[in-house]
Amino acid sequence: MDRPRPIFLFTDFGWSGPYVGQMVGAIVAADPCARVFNLMDDAPQMRPDLAAYLLPACCRPLPQGAVVAAVVDPGVGGDRAALIVETATTAFVGPDNGLLSRLPKIRRVARIDWRPASLSASFHGRDLFAPAAARLARGEAVECTPIQPQQMVGGDWPDDLEQIIYVDAFGNLMTGVGAKKINKNSTIVAGGQRLTYAETFCRVAAGAPFWYINSQGLVEIAANGRSAATLLSLALGERFLIH
Repeated sequence: MDRPRPIFLFTDFGWSGPYVGQMVGAIVAADPCARVFNLMDDAPQMRPDLAAYLLPACCRPLPQGAVVAAVVDPGVGGDRAALIVETATTAFVGPDNGLLSRLPKIRRVARIDWRPASLSASFHGRDLFAPAAARLARGEAVECTPIQPQQMVGGDWPDDLEQIIYVDAFGNLMTGVGAKKINKNSTIVAGGQRLTYAETFCRVAAGAPFWYINSQGLVEIAANGRSAATLLSLALGERFLIH
């Protein structure tokens, strides 16, 4: 019997509480042979409009054939649909709220019709997306209805977003702009300052802010040895300009 495809969790649940653990438990209950890994559990909370630009970057190094259960779902229990989105390399399960709309090279999109025997109103991550991901990972069909990619919420969103989409523990500011959108002679205006490009932290003076292309392939605003978020008074969702 072939090993199931690896499953990666991308959520905004954080590391406290039972939520991530219960998602893992639901996957293992559906398939005791499942291989489950935490990709990210501090995605922008309740902001699928920002997490949509972070998700593809985080998934770049995943192995071919991976399955991602992606849950940033403030509309859980409402009218939003549940989706399977397949790209050239990866299958994604998650809510139809824009979160899955910025994935590259989308080959197939389908609304999930299947429902488990027990489905809570407020935790579809555990009760719907986790077991659906387990089914995909072991090669089982999930009942669904195909739709066109442009029918997804967020299907008309821009490919790049000139906003802060993630603030890490060091105060570095990831943006929704990919490396292909910008050249190294560009200046970023953010927090009332004009920032120029540097390859990495040690290429600027101590405490100086700058921008660079981070290891995820995104434009990031940082400062050498300091929190750029504090230095520039910038937070999640704030906008900046590129010149």
